[in-house]
Amino acid sequence: MRRSRSALASVLCMTAAVGLATALGPAPAAAASSAPAAAAPSCPYPYVCFIKNDKIIGKFKDVTSGWQPLPSKPKDITVVNSRRDDVAYIRNTHGGIVCIAPKSSYSTGWTLNAVRISSNSSCG
Repeated sequence: MRRSRSALASVLCMTAAVGLATALGPAPAAAASSAPAAAAPSCPYPYVCFIKNDKIIGKFKDVTSGWQPLPSKPKDITVVNSRRDDVAYIRNTHGGIVCIAPKSSYSTGWTLNAVRISSNSSCG
């Protein structure tokens, strides 16, 4: 069976289009919703908050002379000190201690076991 030149050109054009579409992959799907992504939670004043996976898992506000044990042993978290004039100390299970200045935060991979809020206004 003999094909005309226009039929052959049409087949070649379709083959090229299918090949290009296959090489580029499927078109991206349209977004179902234009709602903004959830923001990380903010730590309310006057707390020291423990945040993991964008959720507050604990918060403390009492100034103490000793360590306050944490009810769980969180790891890979961010500690936020929302206090304006007080520092917060966090302690890990190996005894390491970090001071967090007022209105600042600290991210750690340590396993933490205690917190202490001090009325000192700086870590120095």
